[in-house]
Amino acid sequence: MPTLPGWARQAAWYLHPRPLFLGGNQVTLLRGGDALFPSMCEAIAAAQHEVWVASYIVHDDHVAGCVTRAMEDAVRRGVKVHLVADGFGSVHTAAAGLLRRLQAGGVAVAIFRPLRRWWSWLRPGSLRRLHMKLCVVDGRLGFVGGINLISDLIDLRHGPTDQPRLDYAVRVSGPVVVPIEQTVKAMWSRAVFGRDWRQELAEVLSHPGRWQGLTRLVRRLRMGPGLLPPRAAELPAAQADAPVRAAFVVRDNLRQRRTIERSYIEAIAQARRRIDIVCPYFYPGRLFRRALRGAARRGVQVRLLLQGKVDYRIAALAARVLYGELLQSGVRVFEYTPAFLHAKVAVVDDEWATVGSSNIDPLSLLVNLEANLVVRDAAFVGQLSAELERDFAAAREVVQPLGGVSGRLLRGAVAWAAHLYLRVAGIGGRY
Repeated sequence: MPTLPGWARQAAWYLHPRPLFLGGNQVTLLRGGDALFPSMCEAIAAAQHEVWVASYIVHDDHVAGCVTRAMEDAVRRGVKVHLVADGFGSVHTAAAGLLRRLQAGGVAVAIFRPLRRWWSWLRPGSLRRLHMKLCVVDGRLGFVGGINLISDLIDLRHGPTDQPRLDYAVRVSGPVVVPIEQTVKAMWSRAVFGRDWRQELAEVLSHPGRWQGLTRLVRRLRMGPGLLPPRAAELPAAQADAPVRAAFVVRDNLRQRRTIERSYIEAIAQARRRIDIVCPYFYPGRLFRRALRGAARRGVQVRLLLQGKVDYRIAALAARVLYGELLQSGVRVFEYTPAFLHAKVAVVDDEWATVGSSNIDPLSLLVNLEANLVVRDAAFVGQLSAELERDFAAAREVVQPLGGVSGRLLRGAVAWAAHLYLRVAGIGGRY
């Protein structure tokens, strides 16, 4: 793909949608699967009409299994249950058996871009994975975060662990659930459409009302707040007990390619006092790094909590080659060592926070399908900040970056590898 000139890239940046904040929500912070899974099971057990779930990883273990059992119980009560799982994240043997069991039990299961043979990787778009972790019950209650349907004490690469992964999610009710539900449905439709799209498109075009049918099909495939269902207007307005303003932001391969990245950068640019970012895979582009350095230089306390217990060495190396430029600008870097770090959260000052699935690297910001909730509420930000203080206190601060000739060579090698990956993924231009 040809590289756009600088002025065109800058202009295109502002064409990406900004977060659409909706008032009248209730948002509850959930730390780890031990908090998320019981809350999801309770919500699914109370479902009356339908349940929609999207997850990168689906695993059959004694902890996360409560969620899949709740889905099966809901189907037996007559509730419609839909599950979409990623074809790479859920490719392991345990997931295959679980998904077959769920289908046999009446759960509508869709696999997003399945990889049945090694040559599946050669298909266009095969590197673009469903990385969201979402659940919506009866269109009224939603869950958003970074937690897959797998026990915090199980790692698919490293096996059982002594300490639970560090991760977060939120439980939310109110108007912002509408775009969350729209997105889960769109992901399920995209997975099914990707499998049987020729037949479905032929049926739509052969019908007398072909254009109306095509419009409905497009709506089904759209994610996020771009197309809010009509019943959004039927949800209750802001109330005294539910004043929270929140925006649901997604990263897709259409108009919302940089919406999550833009929400981060604009919050960083407006920071006055502090920025705390927690992320396992950290290799931001130049605009993001420039925003962090600028905030630190104008006196904002900027802290990054990155992985210290490494799961993927190349990902850890990619982050570490950036330590030098960040530390020189006054950004403080910490590595979390008690357990694997999987959380993707951030707080800015006392009024902005985000929890979701998006890392801050090319894979999440430019390739994968991601979803975050951005919250503007002092009480919620205060609660998340208190949790993060515990996490930073358990981490070690980095004081000596990679330097010398070896550091420069590694940085060049990582930059070249990132550029090559994006080219293979079909992303042109500079990152």
